[in-house]
Amino acid sequence: MILKSLSLLNYKNFDSKSFVFNDKINCIVGNNGIGKTNILDAIYHLSFGKSYFNPIASQNIKHDEAFFVINGDYEKEEKTEKIVISLKRGQKKVIKRNGKIYDKFSEHIGFLPLVIISPADRDLIIEGSDTRRKFIDSVISQSDKNYLNQLISYNKTLAQRNALLKYFALNHTFNQDTLDVYNEQLNDYGTVIFEKRDSFLKDFIPIFKSRYEAISNGKEVVDLVYSSQLAEQNLSGLLKNALSKDRALQYTSVGIHKDDLNFNIEEHPIKKFGSQGQQKSFLIALKLAQFDFLKAQSGVNPILLLDDIFDKLDEQRVSQIIKLVDDENFGQLFISDTHADRTEKAVKQVHQSYEIFKL
Repeated sequence: MILKSLSLLNYKNFDSKSFVFNDKINCIVGNNGIGKTNILDAIYHLSFGKSYFNPIASQNIKHDEAFFVINGDYEKEEKTEKIVISLKRGQKKVIKRNGKIYDKFSEHIGFLPLVIISPADRDLIIEGSDTRRKFIDSVISQSDKNYLNQLISYNKTLAQRNALLKYFALNHTFNQDTLDVYNEQLNDYGTVIFEKRDSFLKDFIPIFKSRYEAISNGKEVVDLVYSSQLAEQNLSGLLKNALSKDRALQYTSVGIHKDDLNFNIEEHPIKKFGSQGQQKSFLIALKLAQFDFLKAQSGVNPILLLDDIFDKLDEQRVSQIIKLVDDENFGQLFISDTHADRTEKAVKQVHQSYEIFKL
């Protein structure tokens, strides 16, 4: 799968900008603040229907403009695919594939597999469990439509149950039968989600460990540990036991929305015990494992975006990553950097065609 061309209209800091890309390596270089990351984010937007860096859709429209349009032309399995994403202020975002509007955004997820490696990934280590759950969900959803639908249904039911708990407290009332309807639905959706997360991680963790070993030359032992309340008890039982607590809190305190993924190095949390270099290697291994998993599931090479990695990694580590992608297992690569010479030196090490775009 190849992104052949990209055009932006009123997207972030760009009024109008177009690119025709190389099939292998594309380097976007320029000073900080000029919009390099925004170009990578537009490519991400075309795959996921949203920005990687700013989830508030209207804030991706250029200042003082009424709308934005992102237009991407792809070649996938010897067919041309045209994806257009547009948003007008005060209206819903529209995603079109070959001129046809998607009824649901979820139908588009997974069609254009993509992995981004960015300094913002550090949030996976330093932020709360919600960030790590989103990572798991994002990877599974790209290859499993049913999973995404179950997740949407679970979150909708969870919001309804929480609203009911607030209603009970506000009106000094309680109805177990009504609550049981939501408990049953949460149990059904939550059980499927837990089982799929558990199954996914059993496949994913060995891939991740192999990638980390390659990046670090086998110097440390790392692990991912899935933490879920459902590993101990089914969700029906958990909800029953937590009833008094939930009524007091006025929200649902148990369920798969409390799952976490623990990042460990030498059996200790990498957040506390890992050096900066080890944390960076951990995150890159995580994202390259995501690439491997998506490729195995979809049968196509995902697009790989490397945002500003020279700024956060030493040149030796960057060279290792560039060499990792110097084979037929990888497809199209996009790199952003502040120094054109440094980027060109790195990509010349590999035996692939490349293009440098100076902003």
